[in-house]
Amino acid sequence: MSAGDLRDLYQQVIMDHNKKPRNFRDMADANHLAHGNNPLCGDALVVYVKLDGDVIEDLSFQGSGCAISVASASLMTEALKGKTLEEAEAIYQQIHAQMTGDDVDEAALGKLAVLGGVREFPARVKCATLSWHTMHSALDNDGDDAVTTE
Repeated sequence: MSAGDLRDLYQQVIMDHNKKPRNFRDMADANHLAHGNNPLCGDALVVYVKLDGDVIEDLSFQGSGCAISVASASLMTEALKGKTLEEAEAIYQQIHAQMTGDDVDEAALGKLAVLGGVREFPARVKCATLSWHTMHSALDNDGDDAVTTE
């Protein structure tokens, strides 16, 4: 696939998930949650997690933000629902590595590989990673936690 084709795919996936975000809802029975804020871009979201033992039974988010922020959160919820904490941590580490320019197995990331296109816009990396850091914080705490990208 050429660089132009990848860029087009990246834009299509981002726009689709921004217009129709998956798992965009409050979750009354969440047992973990965290608030994320990116003041530079105006992104603000809440990530809700329902754990059953060490399995992410349900995962959702609410809030507002730029297209990249919303799409990344939507993709994240789809990818992590049903995963174990260990699997979720491995995916989180891969996304983090991808965003910081480290080599990753993009085939293993599947649909999440499109987030690598954000690297071309360094100022937007925080938009793409906000939901991931917020989810990570939610899993690390039993209550409500706050994350900011400042």
